[in-house]
Amino acid sequence: MFDKKSKSYTDLLGKTNRIVEGTVIKGDIISQADFRLDGELIGNFQSTGKLVIGPSGSITGDVICKSADIEGKFNGKIQVAELLNLKSKASIHGEATVGKLSVEPGAEFSASCIMKDNIKKLMLTDGQETPKKQIE
Repeated sequence: MFDKKSKSYTDLLGKTNRIVEGTVIKGDIISQADFRLDGELIGNFQSTGKLVIGPSGSITGDVICKSADIEGKFNGKIQVAELLNLKSKASIHGEATVGKLSVEPGAEFSASCIMKDNIKKLMLTDGQETPKKQIE
């Protein structure tokens, strides 16, 4: 009568991926979970969760995610469905499409920015559209 849905292994662990300082990844990352990057990514990143780029982290490529906190370096196109939060040490170059934007004093923000209240669809780099449902 009351069937409990069993949680997956990642649900039990808290669903956060982490790439540590000193690690370099060349390629694309697709994740359902939250992600913290303190290393370097040369490639594209896509997640239905939150992206955190730590103070020693950097991404060169395109990013699509639900929300993001950036304290390190980013160069490319970023699409954030909800809040893009730039910390004081952040360095951003490229293009940003966001729901909301928060920039702390001291952050370097050299990017074109489009703010949209409700991002219904986000464009993938190959031109296909992803419904917002998949981003939530």
